[in-house]
Amino acid sequence: MIRIPESDRLFRFINYAFLCFILIIVLYPLVFVLSASVSDPALLLKGQVWLLPKGFNLDSYARVFRNKEILTGYLNTIKYTVVGTAINVLLTIMAAYPLSRKDFVGRGLLSAFMVFTMFFSGGLIPTFLLVRDLGLYNTMWALILPSAVSVWNITITRTFFQTSVPFEIQEAAMIDGCSNIGILVRIVMPLSLPIILVMIMFYSVGHWNSFFNALIYLTDRAKYPLQVILREILIQDNLSEMINVFDEGVIRQMLLAEGLKYAVVVVANLPVFLIYPFIQKYFSKGVTVGGLKG
Repeated sequence: MIRIPESDRLFRFINYAFLCFILIIVLYPLVFVLSASVSDPALLLKGQVWLLPKGFNLDSYARVFRNKEILTGYLNTIKYTVVGTAINVLLTIMAAYPLSRKDFVGRGLLSAFMVFTMFFSGGLIPTFLLVRDLGLYNTMWALILPSAVSVWNITITRTFFQTSVPFEIQEAAMIDGCSNIGILVRIVMPLSLPIILVMIMFYSVGHWNSFFNALIYLTDRAKYPLQVILREILIQDNLSEMINVFDEGVIRQMLLAEGLKYAVVVVANLPVFLIYPFIQKYFSKGVTVGGLKG
């Protein structure tokens, strides 16, 4: 057996201790929010809930899902996320692939123009005027098209194509008569599943959590995404539409508000928590290979 030096053992112990400390810091708020959402609001207000739920009840979740605006917002967010992510990933791949090709003339100049937009933009008012003049105002496309592609994600995807898909394979395909589209669809994309899943994760989380563009470009409440509805509940204390107050006392309202506050946070983040574990291995590999090499 190989004898591990004492210095390595000490380093390993410190490393594991530090990682456990970071895990506790990250995990505790998640566990607390979940426990608070199913605990008795009275005990929650008294500060008796620290880790595990106390006075288990699901009244807050029942009130959340009885609210029609939240259900409508959920459906809207799913629609915006699916359509927006599909457009984002398609455009990112279409832009990253030619930039990764050594035989693409002018790719350096085009990359410079794209990087320029990462540091300078037209600003909120010109963007708003453009969206309005294009007829996108108060439509779902106002939330999707202005952010249809990310230069940073194009750069990561291009680097992955350059480092993980040998150019010799593409040359062999061209000799066999395969077109550029055929090379992209039949060779590059099947070999680039990790980075594609990473882009799906990046874009979908961005769409799911987005609320600012909806505040700017949407006026019809029936088109509001989930995050705008939850923002009204959490920040503006707009709870009157959710609470059927049969006891008009202030204490009763405070109890309901306290339970709802944590329930809506869980409802908003649950889909991301359910999806992420299935693509975690691709996520780690894609970010490492696409971001560090090049």
